[in-house]
Amino acid sequence: MYYVYILASRHHGTLYIGVTNSLQTRLEQHRSGKGSEFVKRYGVYRLVYTEAYERAEDAIAREKQLKRWKRDWKIELIERDNPEWRDLSDLLV
Repeated sequence: MYYVYILASRHHGTLYIGVTNSLQTRLEQHRSGKGSEFVKRYGVYRLVYTEAYERAEDAIAREKQLKRWKRDWKIELIERDNPEWRDLSDLLV
C-alpha cells in the first residue's frame, strides 16, 4: 500500500503533504528530524489525513494534485473526516 498524508502543526496550522509506503516509518522519520526540512522547521508533526492506494503512481498523482489545491480546499478535505484535527497517528498499527 501507498499513502498520501497530510501533517499539520496545529488546528488550521501549517500543512505538509507527502506520500509513502509506510506511514509509521515516515512519521518516525519526520518526528526524529530526518524526514523533511520543512516539517522540522515548522513543527508539522500531527497526522490529520490519509488516503491509501494500491499503486505508487496513483498515490504520487494524488499527492501532486493536493499540493496544487487551494488551502481552503485542503482544510475542507481534512475537516470532512477529522473535524477536530486530532492526531491520527495513534490509529496506526
